[in-house]
Amino acid sequence: MTALLSLRALSQTYVSTPDLAERMANLAGAKYRELRVRAVNEVSFDVAEGEVVGLVGESGCGKSTLGRMVVGVETPSGGTLAWRGATLEEMTPEQRRQWELEVQMIFQDPFASLNPRMRVEQIIGEAPVVHGLIKRTERRDYVAELLGKVGLGADIMSRYPHQFSGGQRQRIGIARALALRPKLIVCDEAISALDVSIQAQVLNLFEDLRAEFGFAYLFISHDLGAVEHIADRVAIMYLGRLVEIGTADEVFENPRHPYTRALLAEAPRIDRRGQDFTPIEGEIPSPLDPPPGCAFHPRCARATQACKGAMPELRAGRDGRRTACILEHGEQP
Repeated sequence: MTALLSLRALSQTYVSTPDLAERMANLAGAKYRELRVRAVNEVSFDVAEGEVVGLVGESGCGKSTLGRMVVGVETPSGGTLAWRGATLEEMTPEQRRQWELEVQMIFQDPFASLNPRMRVEQIIGEAPVVHGLIKRTERRDYVAELLGKVGLGADIMSRYPHQFSGGQRQRIGIARALALRPKLIVCDEAISALDVSIQAQVLNLFEDLRAEFGFAYLFISHDLGAVEHIADRVAIMYLGRLVEIGTADEVFENPRHPYTRALLAEAPRIDRRGQDFTPIEGEIPSPLDPPPGCAFHPRCARATQACKGAMPELRAGRDGRRTACILEHGEQP
């Protein structure tokens, strides 16, 4: 079966060239140079219809950049992104329009992502009218139905975003995403700005909507508990690369990559009361100057000399799990 979304070696590189003042300073002996940041580095995975893929990693690892490329906010600098089997370069205008409508995003900040000058009815209902999914005369009833789906009443349609709590604003953002009848929703840290009690409600709402509409999620988060609760498969990302991918049960019960093990070892759990938690040693390397070989080796207790010289590929290891670790691929210290 053709995957709904297919990413192959998808990359995003940001380039900052010296400005006029810096170029003039270079004439006098300064050493300003072009800076290149590989925010996303050759990421490959698929998302099937109705599947929830959790994308996990520390802040700055490239998760949000990947999400923005999936929805078309940013154009990849390398690799391919295919929707229903057609790459961006192969898409006809109609296929591109289908991709733009069928992939929607729920953003981290439920206040900044809503237009403060628009009422709820406009925020949710304007896009489906513009794209011809409904008539303007049907907008009010359509918005009322969507608000009901996310647990809000139709009486709020004339209000502005500042008149709501964070949880209510995020529900409005979810209703806006639903309005274009998506097949894949990218959730970019969609619960991280909410109170813990509200996070649970929104997670349950995501599951209820998935059961009703059958769409897929790319659930981007650093919250391991939330990902374990909602995801079918989990992809672990470090410094722009995937280091492990597998089913949620596989990854959480038997992690293979040292970075995944370190993350899960320090995740707070009810059955570990009284345990002292310590963060992963060391700092994330600068993406401007990543270390040679495996990017995690400066922080890895198992690192060998081989880890410093070879960039491991994401491939099947001893039990079939896809990891990017030469030790899991059978290499010995």
